[in-house]
Amino acid sequence: MPRGELKMKTIYQRLDEIIPKITDKSFRESMGLGNEMGYYIFDYEPKYELLVRDHIEFIKQKISDECSDINIKEFDLYEIILETMDKKGYLQKNIEMEKKKGSKYVFNAIRKSLRLTLKNDMVLDYILNRVEPNDIVFITGVGKAWPIMRSHTVLNNLHNAIDQVPVVMFFPGEYDGLELILFNEIKDDNYYRAFQLIDKY
Repeated sequence: MPRGELKMKTIYQRLDEIIPKITDKSFRESMGLGNEMGYYIFDYEPKYELLVRDHIEFIKQKISDECSDINIKEFDLYEIILETMDKKGYLQKNIEMEKKKGSKYVFNAIRKSLRLTLKNDMVLDYILNRVEPNDIVFITGVGKAWPIMRSHTVLNNLHNAIDQVPVVMFFPGEYDGLELILFNEIKDDNYYRAFQLIDKY
């Protein structure tokens, strides 16, 4: 049947397919284009953000209760930024700075202080130091962390550092296997190394 005649799945149908997908043995054995562990994106309409967040909590609890050999490790990019800035003693300073100099100045200051995209990227280090062999990594908070962190940059950095466990990014926008469009409006950049976690049709 041509794609135009296929019926698009609802967000509820797609969310319900996540647990069967990630608990299937083949999921943790599938390899990406460079023969590294698979990277996946679950894209969704931004209006479903709260629904997706709630379902992620449900997934984590169900996997914890029923699958002793799998551990979901969630990393909320925005929360990592806040926690790291707070530990460095920069959080309050940035709040004051934003009042005086505006958001754009502060966003750049945060990027520099977290050394984003550099060899000692503090957000990447935060994630790497917490990933273990049986984990499935969930990356969340993508919309909240924008524009400090951009999706394709996060994925590229992770791809270069994590290749032993599957990584799933929950993306509030559209991913067609090449383009990442955050909030269905902001074109991030081309990214072709991730699979769709759950098909839309």
